[in-house]
Amino acid sequence: MPKLIRITTAPLSLKSLLSNQMRYMNENGFEVIMVSSEGKEWPDLIKKEGCDYRIISMARQIAPFQDLKSLWQLYKLFKKERPDIVHSHTPKAGLLAMLAAKFAGVKIRIHTIAGLRFMTAKGISRRILVFMEKITGKAAHHVWPNSYSLLNYIRRQKLVRETKLHVIGAGSSNGVDLSRYSVGSLNKDKLDEIKLQLNYDDQLCYLLNMGRIVRDKGIDEVLTAFKALYENNQQLRLILLGSFEDELDPISDAARDILKTHPAIVHIEWSDHAEYYMHLSTIMVHASYREGFPSTLLQAGAMRCPIVCSAIEGSVDIVTHKETGLLFQAGNSSELLEQLQYALTHSEEMKKAASILRKKIEENFSQGYVHEMMKNKYMKLLQQAN
Repeated sequence: MPKLIRITTAPLSLKSLLSNQMRYMNENGFEVIMVSSEGKEWPDLIKKEGCDYRIISMARQIAPFQDLKSLWQLYKLFKKERPDIVHSHTPKAGLLAMLAAKFAGVKIRIHTIAGLRFMTAKGISRRILVFMEKITGKAAHHVWPNSYSLLNYIRRQKLVRETKLHVIGAGSSNGVDLSRYSVGSLNKDKLDEIKLQLNYDDQLCYLLNMGRIVRDKGIDEVLTAFKALYENNQQLRLILLGSFEDELDPISDAARDILKTHPAIVHIEWSDHAEYYMHLSTIMVHASYREGFPSTLLQAGAMRCPIVCSAIEGSVDIVTHKETGLLFQAGNSSELLEQLQYALTHSEEMKKAASILRKKIEENFSQGYVHEMMKNKYMKLLQQAN
């Protein structure tokens, strides 16, 4: 039985970005070991995926001494376990795992790119991040961008040799679990609980923004646009579902003030029941500056929640303007405001777009389909390596 090591920097990524994937591979011919840093997600992750695991500390930021220690620990792990495949996801885990796997002689080394941090960086920080991505790409045998628009961006930037690049299926790192993200699968008691949490009123109109509360996610623009919308429509509410990461990428003081003081904004730190908030919302707003292939949009689309999102790599693989949602230029709050105004005054058109997107997701991005495509690619690589 081939041994597969799946590795991310933080366990939250294994839990949220790769949910059910390790269990699927474990049940379909692979011995799977999950590797990540320590974190509160591990108990749920182990229970859900049912796979062996190892905890190795990795810093998300550049930390030379910690990074060298992590590299050595990963090297020792790979030499001991002798995996057939090491497959990394997230930037720091990719850099460390691909280098350690190369030094340890792992015969199949795969890294998934699900977004590039340097897209929004400048100066020396950008140059360092580009260098790190190139090193990761050199150490890997195979690099899998999780969308075709991201693949094309990588080609333009000449980050990775063309022969190493491949997209699984139509894109996505993990697909979407349609047995969960479906209106028919909602639990009434849980729905009532979340309505109570929101003080839900069906006469109001709810906008939903889901993700880390950081500058790169376009939170400044979302809050600015919502404040302007609310001045003309007090029936609006904004649900912000996500946690602050001020140490990495803080939002502006002006945006923070709006979030903290506006009477129509509900901030919820996080929830493992995102599908319920999507069901209760009129519009999903996704204003991110950079993505690979955002699972949030797949989930919202599966829940038939109309989408207004930034026209960036990854998102444009899911949303086609005025066909499956609305697009606006990333970082442009006035254009976001314009598209939100259009969405709010064309509700039937938005519902139709959401239905078209649901069908597109069923055909191309179901979790079962993506997992099968990935498993088949693993098997093909194993045959080629033997």
